[in-house]
Amino acid sequence: MSEMDDLSAFAILIEAGSFTLAADRLGCSKGQLSKRIRLLEERLGISLLHRTTRRLSLTAAGAVLLPEAQALQAQAERARQSVLRLQETAAGLVRLTVPVSLGETFFEPLLLEFARRYPQVRLELELNNGRRDLVRDGFDLAIRSTVESDERLVAKPLFAMQELTCASPAYLAQHGEPGLPAELAAHSCLINSHYSDPEEWLYHRQHALSRVRVAGPLACNQYGLLKKAALAGAGIARLPSYMLHEELGDGRLRWLLRDYQTRSTPVFLVHPYQGGLPKRTQVLADFLLAWFERSRQLLAGLAA
Repeated sequence: MSEMDDLSAFAILIEAGSFTLAADRLGCSKGQLSKRIRLLEERLGISLLHRTTRRLSLTAAGAVLLPEAQALQAQAERARQSVLRLQETAAGLVRLTVPVSLGETFFEPLLLEFARRYPQVRLELELNNGRRDLVRDGFDLAIRSTVESDERLVAKPLFAMQELTCASPAYLAQHGEPGLPAELAAHSCLINSHYSDPEEWLYHRQHALSRVRVAGPLACNQYGLLKKAALAGAGIARLPSYMLHEELGDGRLRWLLRDYQTRSTPVFLVHPYQGGLPKRTQVLADFLLAWFERSRQLLAGLAA
């Protein structure tokens, strides 16, 4: 046994409180464990334990060494669990909570693809614009546009949600295509009432900011309905890029004012802090990260 193994055995011995119980946990005899502790003391040149017939107690040197031995033992256990997770089968329930518009958009293409690849993973998807407590409510993953300061959570960048200005060819054929943000004031615009000042649309270009007051026939706090209205030719909408890949690709919607930058919000994949994710959760996290990266590349191709 190495000195690191013996330090780990020392930590387990103190936790168990007796040589008999510790030997059972380590899968060795009481005599073998006693010899290992004695050899450790000889290598270190110190006594770690006061041995009596009734109980074990630490010497001053043992009390100093114990926290380091416990940290070493915990690290070894985390490494062992990580290896075991690599050998796990991706199976079981994963609970995921996401904003409503995002969930409605990616549910069919993304999650059906995931289900085909990992048929033994059962996914429970909650569409909720509220902020769930992942630890208290038992969620494995969440997608969020803001990350609070919570040491219990780990957040990884997933994608940047950019709003694109778009309209149907039928609307543009009837009303014309705006070439400047200021021209939007003369158009029917579809308003997202979720924002604090929904009738002010901001555009950036070469460090210059344009503020446009817009108005139109519909205000709604749900992107899905605004998208349907835009497809029906009701007006010009600003919609998240992740909702528009098919419509921009097949021409049902046209991307307007491409030279101007609009609101871009980072979106994160969040999970409770653990030494490592279970296999079933890790494969979903990896799948989401890869899927949204492909989505980003597709949008870059459309913009080229």
